[in-house]
Amino acid sequence: CSSFISSQFSFIPTASTNPKAALKSKIVAEFRPQSLIDELLLYKRSEDQIELKEKQLSTMRVDVCSTETLKCLKGKA
Repeated sequence: CSSFISSQFSFIPTASTNPKAALKSKIVAEFRPQSLIDELLLYKRSEDQIELKEKQLSTMRVDVCSTETLKCLKGKA
């Protein structure tokens, strides 16, 4: 079974045969995506907040000509 697997993957360059492949393997092994994940979560939260505020505004039926209404909205933001 192990000889079958090794024969099937013999085309994959090893670190000793290809220095570029070794470097790529090292980069992939050392990659820590946590900062990317954190940024994506922050982006998603801000998108959710925007969507929520848009829904709230669409249900309010605001008279944009009224300065009092605009002051109230500004105070809630």
